[in-house]
Amino acid sequence: MQLKSRGAIGQSVVDSLVVAKRNLIRMARIPEMVIFGLVQPIMFVVLFTYVFGGSIKVGDSTSPQAYREFLMAGIFAQTVTFATAGAGAGIADDMHKGLIDRFRSLPMARGAVLTGRTLADLVQTALTLVVLAGVALIVGWRTHENIGKVLLGFLLLLLLGYAFSWIGALIGLVVRTPEAATSGGLIWLFPLTFISNAFVDANQMPTVLRYIAEWNPFSATVQACRELFGNLPPGFVTPDAWPMQHPIIASVLWSVLIVVVFRTLAVRKYRSATA
Repeated sequence: MQLKSRGAIGQSVVDSLVVAKRNLIRMARIPEMVIFGLVQPIMFVVLFTYVFGGSIKVGDSTSPQAYREFLMAGIFAQTVTFATAGAGAGIADDMHKGLIDRFRSLPMARGAVLTGRTLADLVQTALTLVVLAGVALIVGWRTHENIGKVLLGFLLLLLLGYAFSWIGALIGLVVRTPEAATSGGLIWLFPLTFISNAFVDANQMPTVLRYIAEWNPFSATVQACRELFGNLPPGFVTPDAWPMQHPIIASVLWSVLIVVVFRTLAVRKYRSATA
C-alpha cells in the first residue's frame, strides 16, 4: 500500500511537471501574454509614484521617497494576486476548447492538470516580479535590509501568488467562458487589494475598514515585505492586530490555508466537471 501511494504521488508530480512545461511553452510562443501582464503593474508603479507621491502621508512623512518605498510592497503584492484572473481565464479556455477532455482520456493524475497550470503561472509571476523590481529600482525604490531578508520577502510574494492562483483555478472551472473567468477573477480582487495597507496607511482608515484591512491576508504579506525590505516609513505605527504584529507568520499561514482550501475545492470541481 505504501509503495502504491509513493508511486501515485510520484506519478502525480511527473504529470504536473509535464502539464507545467506545456503551459510554459505556450506562454513562450505567445509573448504578448507576458508583455500585457507587465503593462498594468508598471503603469501602477509610475502613476502612484509620480501622481500620488508627496501627497499621501505615511507615518510622519509626506516625502515622495518615503511613499515610494512604502508603496512598492503593495504593488508587488497586487501584481501577484492579479495574476489570478489570468490563471482562471487559461483554465476556462482549456475547458471551453475541450482540451481538458483530451487530458482526461490520458492515464494521468486528475489534479495534475490544475497543479501544472498553477506551477506555470508561478514561473510567469516570478518573471514579472523580476521585471517589476527593475522598474521599481529605476523610479527610486530601495531596500535597506540584507539580501536574505529581501529574498524572503519575494518568496512570500510568490507564495501568495501561488495561493491565489488556486482561487483562479476554481473560478475558471466554475464559469463557462474565459471572458467570464477574467471578469470573475478581477471583481473581488479590487476591493481585496484596495481595502488593505497596500497604498495607504491602514491607521488612517475608518474603524470598520481598518479592521478589515488589518485582517486581510493580502495586508499580512504587504506588511511582511515592508519589514523584510526595510521600507517602513519614519514614525510608522504598526497596528495592534495580530497579523500586523506578526506579519511573516500570518502571511505564511494565510497562504497555506488558501492553498489547502481552494486546491481541495478546485480538484473536486475538476473531477466532477470531467466525470
